[in-house]
Amino acid sequence: MNRRSFMKNVGALATFSALSMEQSACTNSATGSLLTKPFRVKATGSNFEREPLIRPFGFKGGYVTEIWQSAFMLEGDSGIRKIGICTHSVLWSDAAVFAAHSPAAGDALMFSISERALQMIKGQSFESPVHMVEQIKDELWAYGKTITNNPNLRKTFILNALVGIDNAAWLLFASENNIDRFDNLIPADYRPALSYKHQKVASIPLMAYAIPVSEIVQAVDDGYFFMKIKIGQPGTQEEMLQKDMARLTEIHQAIGKRTTTYSKDGRLPYYFDANGRYERKETLQRLIDHAKKIGAFDQIAIIEEPFPEELEVDVSDLGVRLACDESAHTDADALKRIQMGYKAVALKAAAKTLSMTMKIAKVAHEHKVPCFLADLTVNPILVEWNKNVAARLAPFPGLGTGLLETNGHQNYVNWNKMLTYHPASDAPWAKTVRGVFNLDKDYYNRSGGIFEPSPHYEGWFTK
Repeated sequence: MNRRSFMKNVGALATFSALSMEQSACTNSATGSLLTKPFRVKATGSNFEREPLIRPFGFKGGYVTEIWQSAFMLEGDSGIRKIGICTHSVLWSDAAVFAAHSPAAGDALMFSISERALQMIKGQSFESPVHMVEQIKDELWAYGKTITNNPNLRKTFILNALVGIDNAAWLLFASENNIDRFDNLIPADYRPALSYKHQKVASIPLMAYAIPVSEIVQAVDDGYFFMKIKIGQPGTQEEMLQKDMARLTEIHQAIGKRTTTYSKDGRLPYYFDANGRYERKETLQRLIDHAKKIGAFDQIAIIEEPFPEELEVDVSDLGVRLACDESAHTDADALKRIQMGYKAVALKAAAKTLSMTMKIAKVAHEHKVPCFLADLTVNPILVEWNKNVAARLAPFPGLGTGLLETNGHQNYVNWNKMLTYHPASDAPWAKTVRGVFNLDKDYYNRSGGIFEPSPHYEGWFTK
């Protein structure tokens, strides 16, 4: 911490010097703020394991067959140790890095950036995890450009590498300040954007390129009503468009007349994710025109990240709600997309760090743009970090619930084993029931179990 920040924090604490230690760890009833103290990282550790997938997982015109799960330990001056977990997604965070290296090499590069971050924060003090991420992300980005030999490295690659470290920092910060609930962990500046407490959050499965339509129909039969469908299939732009139009026609013929009680019009909403594959606005317009032709247009709730990040065009005239995802690396990037006409933001607490996610949610809230939580095919514990955010966002337009994508159960070979690493996997609120997570008082009291230790990951780090 620099001298100016330190003196500022000392002054803030001095203002409340008459309060007892017990009071300073409690919520101020007048302001809703917390009187928190900085945390210092005395020691660090890291490890990872590789989880195979059931079948090649296709998106962004590529396929992955395994996903690394890394864990990071931060120890404070008190000797308390906290562990944060990260699910790697090299293809999602930077497709150019994925294409330029073997899958294992791409994951190793991301892990190297995480290791560099641990070196940077060891022995340092920070006012909060938000402050920590802000202090190191730009230097890490420069480092990442060097080791990947990619001067255009996307910022999401750095943020993905920081997720586990950021989560461990939040847990250490919480412990140092006697915080044991997610609601009390949210800094006052970000609480207006995270003030809801949904009783139900939609569980969104992912239908990748290779998922047959029969499985989509089965998902509807199982109670799922809001599904994420990958478009932007491999091939030239014309080949991609023809495949996507055929896919949309097949899906609409199969489920277009099915109903749900969760949408205002009773019809199933369609959620398409192109992962930046549409290179021109005119190409997307042709897909939209096709949706109108077959009667599917009115059911399109979201088209997520249709264009490459560098294509900066006004999209307000397309007539559908476009959501930004990868291109909204930071709060400043999200604001830029909102100004282009994007009308939703896909938040990714398990991909861009909780710290950055709260900043993005704040910008979206201030501009009355709805948010939802998108997955990264994360493990069960990271689903809960995402869910804590999804549970507190305003209801998505046209629906009475929050939205949370989670597709790990569809893709990991060892998903049931991974569930045993979750400290509260048997809790009712940890399970999808007829397409939703039911969130009760116990869920909010336990914050989805994120403050509770996982013996599996704890076992990676010994004194």
